[in-house]
Amino acid sequence: MIGALLGAIFFGSAAYVGVLLGMAAVNRTERLPDAPPQAPAPVWVLVGACAVIGAIAATHAAQGQILLIAIVCVALVAIWISDAHTGIVPDAFTLGPLGLILFIGFWQHAWPLFISAAIPFVPFALTAALSKGRGMGWGDVKLVALGGAVLGAQSAILAFALACVAAVALNYLRGRRSGAIAFAPYLAAAIGIGIPVGLLR
Repeated sequence: MIGALLGAIFFGSAAYVGVLLGMAAVNRTERLPDAPPQAPAPVWVLVGACAVIGAIAATHAAQGQILLIAIVCVALVAIWISDAHTGIVPDAFTLGPLGLILFIGFWQHAWPLFISAAIPFVPFALTAALSKGRGMGWGDVKLVALGGAVLGAQSAILAFALACVAAVALNYLRGRRSGAIAFAPYLAAAIGIGIPVGLLR
């Protein structure tokens, strides 16, 4: 019980760091002219969700995994904030944690990790290339590679399929039946939900 509480406090604090990093990126980034409509990020929902992940990680994850999961949570929150406000996913928030995970995988000779990152990356990259970044941004492509490395290929594909359905359905219900969609928050949510689900299995 104490471990879960400490994990919740640690991850909640980490999420708030993600909020600060995301807002710093927003303040330094010029909004794209064709960016999706701005949407206020649910800051305290994000902090609370990360606290729940922290409570589960503290009681179900290996000790060496906890810090890495916290870093991923910081990045996911920062990505949500940045994309919701500017339509841009900074490389630092995707390639930073992805590079760290792949370095650890290389060090430990965990080669399936690289395959897990590549499998969701390829179809998203093709979509971004064919749409010239309009239907799918390259920041989203890097984010799904991070998700593949974190969740594993099979879980990531399922999570991202559900994220696509949720993005289309929610924007349709809001009356946005055309135009750009801030997709990264849906992908970030899918990864965030997938982490504790994977730990609890």
